[in-house]
Amino acid sequence: MKNVTTKTGDDGKTSLRGGVRVDKNDIRIETNGQIDHLTSLLGMVLAKWTGKTSETTLLKDIQRELMTVMSHVATPDNTENPRKLYVKELTERMEEEIEVAHVKPCFILPGSNELNAWIHLARTTTRTTERRLWTLNSHHPVNPDVLRFFNRLSDYLFILAEGTHEVGTISL
Repeated sequence: MKNVTTKTGDDGKTSLRGGVRVDKNDIRIETNGQIDHLTSLLGMVLAKWTGKTSETTLLKDIQRELMTVMSHVATPDNTENPRKLYVKELTERMEEEIEVAHVKPCFILPGSNELNAWIHLARTTTRTTERRLWTLNSHHPVNPDVLRFFNRLSDYLFILAEGTHEVGTISL
């Protein structure tokens, strides 16, 4: 990228991969905005997490994959994207973590501590992003593995948040 400011979006349009111009309110742009937001929230989770753990390694891998997913979302229909998706592998890793967590389904009020609150914010943003992806899918085909990845990511973030939940706080 040569310049941050291109001034090509001042008319309410932006580019997909390959230079195809679309309105800034195009569902692909809205979806990528949600994925970008989620990537930043995971950055906040990582900033609050103390020490390097298997969880932080997986979260960083997820962040990198979100950037690849954004590239695929921004690829026009009937155009090949050269970036390989690793969502299947990451989904399997999350499923393994969910399986060993043995978390009982319940509702927990977020905020027992700052890390817990950030993880829950990332979880709810994941759910919003997943809904945007399903809307996108009704107009532009989305790889089913991507849809499954986001569904599993919200589950994974739930178990991460449960692991940071302080005893004695309110759960429903």
